[in-house]
Amino acid sequence: MEIKHLLNKLATPATFVLIGAAARVIPHPANFAPIGAMALFGGTYMNKKQALILPILAMILSDFVIGFDNIPMRLTVYGSFLLIVFMGMLLKKRVNVKNTILFSLTASILFFVITNFTVWAAGGLYPHTVTGLTESYFFAIPFFRNTIFGDLFYSGVFFGGYEFVKKLTFNTSPLWAWRRRA
Repeated sequence: MEIKHLLNKLATPATFVLIGAAARVIPHPANFAPIGAMALFGGTYMNKKQALILPILAMILSDFVIGFDNIPMRLTVYGSFLLIVFMGMLLKKRVNVKNTILFSLTASILFFVITNFTVWAAGGLYPHTVTGLTESYFFAIPFFRNTIFGDLFYSGVFFGGYEFVKKLTFNTSPLWAWRRRA
């Protein structure tokens, strides 16, 4: 089978999402994971039904491998990723490097704000005071840093990799050929 034909068959958004799910189960620094980028990518390149189902399904399947925590936290995490899928749908008609970085950073912030609020509200780790809420966010800053780096890294891999493979498979001239300017 010709390499270009094989790449064309494999270069689907679903393939990239499944790679993201697989990357979640390999050892990595806390919160340096592909899931936020996977949700943003899925919302951008998949149809609405696929975009809403596949990233959450990937989360659930990978949770069977790495473990589930409590129900409020899982619902919050899954809900955060669904919101990121909707962000990807907004990005769909404006995909470029700058917007992808901006949306990726916004997704990281959204995830941080929502999930740490739930840690404070539903968990017994912090008192239900303004100080407790502040501590919930303060002590999560190292995880937030990893979330930002992970989302930016994996967004670059998913968006850049997908666009690169699309260019490889749909471009009829060899990559090394220079185009003449008219």
